[in-house]
Amino acid sequence: MNVLVSGASGFIGSQLIPALLSRGHYVVCMTRDPAKVTRKFPRTVHVVEADALRPETLERLFVGIDVAYYLIHSLGAGEGVFREADRLAARSFAQAAKRAGVQRVIYLGGLGDANNTKLSVHLASRQESGEELRAWGPPVTEFRSAVVIGAGSLSFEMIRYLTERLPIMICPRWVTTRIQPIAVADVVRYLVQAVDVPESAGKTIDIGSPSIETYRSMMLKYAAARRLQRLLLQVPVLTPRLSSYWVDLVTPIDSAISRPLIEGLRSEVVCRNDLAQRLFPKIHPMPFEQALQRALAVPNLEDMANRRAEKQFRSANPESFRHRVKEDEGWVVDIREGLCEAAPKQLFSTVEGIGGERGWFYGDWLWHLRGWLDDLMGGKGMDKGRRDPDRLQVGDKVDFWEVVEMEAGRRLVLKAKMKLPGEAYLMFEVFPEGRCKSRLRSTALYRPRGLFGRWYWWALLPLHRYIFRGMNAAICRRAQLSSVAGGRWAPAMKGSHAK
Repeated sequence: MNVLVSGASGFIGSQLIPALLSRGHYVVCMTRDPAKVTRKFPRTVHVVEADALRPETLERLFVGIDVAYYLIHSLGAGEGVFREADRLAARSFAQAAKRAGVQRVIYLGGLGDANNTKLSVHLASRQESGEELRAWGPPVTEFRSAVVIGAGSLSFEMIRYLTERLPIMICPRWVTTRIQPIAVADVVRYLVQAVDVPESAGKTIDIGSPSIETYRSMMLKYAAARRLQRLLLQVPVLTPRLSSYWVDLVTPIDSAISRPLIEGLRSEVVCRNDLAQRLFPKIHPMPFEQALQRALAVPNLEDMANRRAEKQFRSANPESFRHRVKEDEGWVVDIREGLCEAAPKQLFSTVEGIGGERGWFYGDWLWHLRGWLDDLMGGKGMDKGRRDPDRLQVGDKVDFWEVVEMEAGRRLVLKAKMKLPGEAYLMFEVFPEGRCKSRLRSTALYRPRGLFGRWYWWALLPLHRYIFRGMNAAICRRAQLSSVAGGRWAPAMKGSHAK
């Protein structure tokens, strides 16, 4: 079936697309930023640049399309304008789809009692978008959900930031408002299966997990899962509006987005019909605790690094390493990359030989100092070096690291085994850049646990810059000398703390 996914670069759209592809559908992606989608799904989807607020861009978008997913939301446009923008976008999309003969539109909206006169502007807007789609377009299957649990979901990230950063929280009454969250995996399953359930056309279907939570219970369960002690003090005078200003101070979420979300928390959002069970009997949504564990699982580290790496890197100086530090879904991603005058095979061989008796090539005394401190704190210290001086495999120990991923000639991922207020990984990647050139990217990934974990990272950042920049340059020099020596290991280098 030919399927169009609007909002293809968004949180739901980017997870829906691979699920549709796995079912054999031909997928057309509608987006305002084609580069985001083509980087993630090269050669597997057809990407079209279009904007629902510019109706002229939609005219040929729906040619040959059987089913269209509407996943567009204008929340980022600002508090005063997003509601009208949502209505206009939904109407333009629906009209263009109907003119092209699209059979059905599948829409993901928001839970909330439509008869509630105090329904927030955000929730009301989600329901108004559904009404516009029904009034002007093909038959609509509308799913309504509350908080979607998954790394990258704005509502979940708000829970994450508040719980991680605030040991004591002064909470308003809305933290006890009833909410029926749902795992992102279950949302995607409903959206995908709706294509094969024509009986869902013209229906508004409430979806949620088996349990009913509150923001208080979700934050406390999050804290327990992360082994954090959190105290929530409820006061009657803190309104949602005042709360939104506090959220602005302690989270990096844009205020244009966080404030409407917070305003929506005063409204109860629970399922009010059982159409989901009747129309989709094979889907059994997971409880909140299971959804939480999935959201907190270690992500694909390579994908995370690629998202945060520069789109292009060029440097004439092989020892010049560009540096970026970004936060992404609870992780700090510290990336360095530069060009090396060595073949990829030789460069990776040098990376693979790091640690143990050879040391870490730069500032080695600092690595040993860290091992001694870990031993002092009851950790394993530098442990026993490494099994083989030249070759690594998954499960090997490299001083206080463990090899958790290995792709020969291209990628090495180490997990820190020392005592830390969080989780840390070190990833090396080698990319060919011509006949005898390579690009080395080293990425330090760290998920801090609580406020102390964040302090730990930022306090050591200057030291990390010194060590990792020098280590990358030393790896390149060794690889170049090894190439000149005909593939043999280069002798220990003098100066600059290199060993």
